[in-house]
Amino acid sequence: MRPYFFFSYARRDHLAGGAFVDQFFADLRDELARIEPEAGPGELAYRDTERLRIGDDWERQLSRMVGASRTMVALYSPAYFASDYCGKEWTAFDNRTRRHEEQTGESVPALIPVLWEPPPEDLPAEVRRIQYLQDDFGPEYATGGLRHLLRTDPHGTAYRLVVRVIAERVREAAAWRVSELRDLDLGRVEGCFPVPEIAPVAARSSLVRLFVAARWSGDRAARAAATAAANGDRVPPQRSEGLPAAGTDGAGTDGAGGFDERYHGGWYGAHPRDWAPYHPPRLPSLAVQAQQVITRAGHSTSLETVGPDLADALDRARENNEVSVLLVDPWAADGEPYRQALRDFDRQNHPVTAVLLPDSSDDPPPGPARARLWEGVREVFARTWLHRSGPEPLFRIHVRRERFERELLSTVTVAQNRLLDQVDDDPVTARAQFGLGPDPRPMPGLTIPAWPPPAPSAPPNPSNPRNPRNPRNPSSPPEPPPDPPAQAGPPLPRPGDTPGNGAAPGARAVLREETVPPATRAPSEGEADR
Repeated sequence: MRPYFFFSYARRDHLAGGAFVDQFFADLRDELARIEPEAGPGELAYRDTERLRIGDDWERQLSRMVGASRTMVALYSPAYFASDYCGKEWTAFDNRTRRHEEQTGESVPALIPVLWEPPPEDLPAEVRRIQYLQDDFGPEYATGGLRHLLRTDPHGTAYRLVVRVIAERVREAAAWRVSELRDLDLGRVEGCFPVPEIAPVAARSSLVRLFVAARWSGDRAARAAATAAANGDRVPPQRSEGLPAAGTDGAGTDGAGGFDERYHGGWYGAHPRDWAPYHPPRLPSLAVQAQQVITRAGHSTSLETVGPDLADALDRARENNEVSVLLVDPWAADGEPYRQALRDFDRQNHPVTAVLLPDSSDDPPPGPARARLWEGVREVFARTWLHRSGPEPLFRIHVRRERFERELLSTVTVAQNRLLDQVDDDPVTARAQFGLGPDPRPMPGLTIPAWPPPAPSAPPNPSNPRNPRNPRNPSSPPEPPPDPPAQAGPPLPRPGDTPGNGAAPGARAVLREETVPPATRAPSEGEADR
């Protein structure tokens, strides 16, 4: 098989904006299928994430596809030129086109660059000789790249033009059928980049504010739900590592240190932040896990419980150039004390706030009870629910345990990108706050500015009345217990801290609601960085 194009991209670009990379690949493949209807579905494109399977020799398969594909579409970005393996792919395919020209006298433009983000100026001579800008793509493409077009208008005319032109270039170059290189071994290829002078891509660093809306053991609703679940037709869950039962204070265990079979909505501790939604439950709690994940990514975090002043807190965070994430228990969303605060959030505009609703697929099992649960969630988030789809939504439901960390980091990145887009009065300061370098420099030979002149911002509106909150109902369920004072306490639990491996029996995650300093080391991205 000789695919029409090999999709070459940096793994870091996919981690930072995977939905955008996925959308461009899919749109390009679909456009090529439209203009080249005779090509079969498997013949149009090769991308490692779609073709590699468990047990495959990934380096051998990539080598074979780079040597066989008719063209290569390369997503230029700082991360691309800082990737050793992208350098291998680029160099190997460029050598193929040169070898074809030496053998046949035909110069085929089969290496097709796409400007994903503005690359560094000091590129290798081999890269500079290949044109990667085109006048009719417009100044926004030249200064911001295709990712900028996708972020601002994912279905706009400018983006569609780039997709159409690149697809036509792929079809034209594929017709020449560059000579195949059957014995290519990417492991032995010496890539012409990364450029030694290029500084490593800086990670974005800022405060991420976490808000939790979940039940706790003193909540009467949690107790009632556990009792109702005990009378229902639910498959008993597996035993956990000695954690207390859902909706109890620890006295509802099965007598053998295991988890009570009345599991319903997760395990609830003495505070909403102790909530563990997945089964079997494990330490640390979801809130602590979220803080650990975000801290490892180079950010600071704070943790709060959703309260009546949620909207004001989110507005203050946005004014301070901070993004926020709501971790919402589906079982608690449509009940007190969270219902009104979440509905107020839904009625207002909070474009840099993400909402994640974790879900265990069998809690409750598929059926009327499960339908009623999520219908209640939909009623609370009536407007936000409509935005759960799209290239990179900030409202994500049915978040499974195996995808929680990935979904969390993805929404943080999206929220920070949107916040950065809105800060246009001082772009240099705004970029510096996120750990980014100075504003993008113009491409060589271009006269257009790297940043548009700052537009005058509208004066702040001193009067911004909100709907008065309903007076507190004396008969409503008790408020969550107050947060513990900021004082020295036990360290954050490490993943795997369960009774038997160093933690005290029955110990729960303890978390102070204060800022957690950024990690001193960025997380490893694996040995093979694409």
